[in-house]
Amino acid sequence: MHCNSNAHAQIIETLKQHATIPISEYRKLSDEEVIYRYAKRNEAQAMTCLYERYAHLVLGVCLKYLKETETAKDATQQIFIKLLDDLKRFEINNFKPWLLKVVRNYCLVELRQSILVKGNHTSLPEDLEFEDPLETLGEAEVWEDRIRTALTGLNEAQSTCVSMFYLKRMTYKVVASLTGYSLAQVKSHIQNGRRNIKQQLTAQHTISEKK
Repeated sequence: MHCNSNAHAQIIETLKQHATIPISEYRKLSDEEVIYRYAKRNEAQAMTCLYERYAHLVLGVCLKYLKETETAKDATQQIFIKLLDDLKRFEINNFKPWLLKVVRNYCLVELRQSILVKGNHTSLPEDLEFEDPLETLGEAEVWEDRIRTALTGLNEAQSTCVSMFYLKRMTYKVVASLTGYSLAQVKSHIQNGRRNIKQQLTAQHTISEKK
């Protein structure tokens, strides 16, 4: 999925079509008040206000992790689409720190999925870990279920390392410390396990297409 250069303007324009009061009125409110109006009163213009306040921050964080401008723009759009539901599901008392965790976790999910598909282990720094997964990683549930199923086809070392790295979201160093494997062995087990999982998922996809 690719996001064109007008994505930000398109989102704002869509939200403005459902405006209830002028955006200038929302700009006077705190984040918490704006969220309340969106989540409890269904005032779409409140979301426009949050987008205008934080879109550049979200884009900057996405660009920091994902590196590519178009990929970061696409991620920004998807994150705000996700917020349309999340802001109504969760009680949020301190929006900006919570949003930064959401963005960070979204980017880490994207990077780990990229590692699984492309085998690019250099794209994910070793010291990065997820935060608040129960609240911010719902979009990864289907992906994680597929990994859990595929783990049964790996040997013990690969299964252990892949599970700890992808599902428990531990860093390479932590996995090495807990398993007793060297850092090089951990990376090797994860790389080989990833390759085997990819082969399993590809085979499953081929079978489903033939049905």
